[in-house]
Amino acid sequence: MEHAVELSSLHALARAHGVDTAFDTFGGGRAEATADTLIAVLAALGVDARTPERIEVALREVDDDPWRRVLPPVVIHRQGDRGELAVHVTDGDPVTARIELESGGSVDLAQADRWVEPREVDGRRVGRATFVLPEHLPLGWHRVRTSGPSGDAHAELAVVPDRLELPEPVSRRSRWGLMVQLYSVRSRESWGLGDLRDLADLAWLTGTRGADFLLINPLHAAEPVSPLTPSPYLPTSRRFINPLYLRVEDVAEVGYLSAADRALLEWAAEPALALNADDGPIDRDAVWAAKRRALEVLFAVPRTAAREEAFAAFRRREGQGLEDFGLWCALVERDGPGPWSEDLRGPSAPGAQRARTELADRIAFHCWLQWLCDQQLGDAQRAAVEAGMAVGVMHDLAVGVHPGGADAWAMGGVLAGAASVGAPPDMYNQQGQDWSQPPWHPAELARVAYRPYRELLRTVFRHAGAVRIDHIMGLFRLWWIPRGQAPGTGTYVRYDVEAMLGILLLEAQRAGAVVIGEDLGVVEPGVRELLADRGVLGTSVLWFEKDDDGRPLRPEDYRRLALSTVTTHDLPPTAGYLAEEHVALRERLGLLTEPVPVVRAQARAERAAVLAALRDQGLIGSDPSEREVVEALHRYVRRTPSVLVGVSLADAVGERRAQNQPGTDTEYPNWKVPLADGSGRLVPLEQVVTHPRFRSLLAALELG
Repeated sequence: MEHAVELSSLHALARAHGVDTAFDTFGGGRAEATADTLIAVLAALGVDARTPERIEVALREVDDDPWRRVLPPVVIHRQGDRGELAVHVTDGDPVTARIELESGGSVDLAQADRWVEPREVDGRRVGRATFVLPEHLPLGWHRVRTSGPSGDAHAELAVVPDRLELPEPVSRRSRWGLMVQLYSVRSRESWGLGDLRDLADLAWLTGTRGADFLLINPLHAAEPVSPLTPSPYLPTSRRFINPLYLRVEDVAEVGYLSAADRALLEWAAEPALALNADDGPIDRDAVWAAKRRALEVLFAVPRTAAREEAFAAFRRREGQGLEDFGLWCALVERDGPGPWSEDLRGPSAPGAQRARTELADRIAFHCWLQWLCDQQLGDAQRAAVEAGMAVGVMHDLAVGVHPGGADAWAMGGVLAGAASVGAPPDMYNQQGQDWSQPPWHPAELARVAYRPYRELLRTVFRHAGAVRIDHIMGLFRLWWIPRGQAPGTGTYVRYDVEAMLGILLLEAQRAGAVVIGEDLGVVEPGVRELLADRGVLGTSVLWFEKDDDGRPLRPEDYRRLALSTVTTHDLPPTAGYLAEEHVALRERLGLLTEPVPVVRAQARAERAAVLAALRDQGLIGSDPSEREVVEALHRYVRRTPSVLVGVSLADAVGERRAQNQPGTDTEYPNWKVPLADGSGRLVPLEQVVTHPRFRSLLAALELG
């Protein structure tokens, strides 16, 4: 009985901190989180639950904590709702509250006639006053201020949209676009890797042929020195951009080079340009070594007065976050990737403060690179819009960041370093996944009014017509794996979805952008409906869409508010998938937990069911070729009511190799595969839109 009481208290403490004590499994069952897992996850949240006595103390703390503060650290209020604001003061003290609006002016708040039982906290009797938040406050970030004998207080107030409406061109009819791993698409002028000029050119070439968007891999920042992490989903920072994607020749200072410096630039370019003909794995380290040499030459060129002023304005606008990122890059150049001494453990550490002066020139260099990235990203989105795209560039926001990266270093306790994000076991990753990324700390994120979250959103939305949120379930809950444990031994930690989703919608509406949530895998009941109600598009992949009987979902039954596709970057291209490459590859890499014949039989049954669905729609005959099946699959998806339909560029040229195999690191060349056709011949950017497979697929889409 005593053990049952202790477990009950542990479960109560876990739930109070948003930690799930049980969860659904991919097979339809239910699993319990072990006591050891709950204790470890609570420890990662800064809560000591190692003994029954400490659990009881922690339970009292979580109950009393809101009463210790006059105001919560941040208030989230939906526009159009009549909300309430709880204010805590010494019992009996009067208090007034008002809102200072972002645009100027203020609104006095009326107090509701509501009595709440006072509470004894830390030897003080605390009462609660309730104020009414009006329905028609303007969208934006405002400030709540309270005054009274108990002292003045303030908190940030975010008034967020109830719903994000689709831009008019998208709401009228279905739009199609390409899904592109940008680094894999190289032109004659690329330095061994697809870049931001290639993005602008691809947007123009495809936009003038009817495409309305380009969904690209995350462009988040990587390390400033080799070796570079190849995965775009494991960046050092999600707020800042990887300068690896810069087109060196598009930097304005190229026009002011001396003959000698221009020769240096050309020498740096020669080995990188030669990489375009290499059909082996993309060598990011070689590309960055060449680009960094060239960019350092350009940085040393005196800027015009106008350019210097524009650069200074960029640094002021981006503020402390940019300066801290530049400092981290400079420290990595000087001291290596770490771990560093206590003197450098964060941007406020004494050694880091000294380095701001000692490394000022290198900090400026890395800030300058971000300025260039911002300019070239803006050029790409303008090219997309001018080509007639209704959406333009669709950026991808990764789930998290590298545990040794810039964000983890600069954000301190806002990221929970004693845990990592991943996924429980599922059909395609039967051992679970550990993505090696520290998760947001829910309480700490709220304490700083979600500032790091909204700053990264503003950067991602700045030059975007849409943003895909990878694993949008992370706004609701994330699978936390305590440090040192296996992926399958974690549990879910929940977030304040009203805040996480509301802030996302606010920043999207300000940018005039569409939001797409990657909602594949295990999704709690009601979540997809909630997202749709708030105007967030879902993600539908043909291979995963089934009806209640397990058959391929008919086109007319797909969601309207969705980005629907045949495939995704975590599967082989469609030609490879049809050939069972997803089974063969996992077999070679030892990732299967079921017998190979069983998995192959499942894959063949899945393929047979999909081919039968294509025949039912009259899209293929009795003996179709690979090309005909690939095109029929895309025509099938084109028949859905989904407002956005995505076509993988790899499918459009007949590529068969996967870009990524989840659950692997160095066992497979993840994120390093250059674009090629089905026979392995490289397909440069100049040949994409004239490629026979591309033209044939385009014709099929117009007929579908």
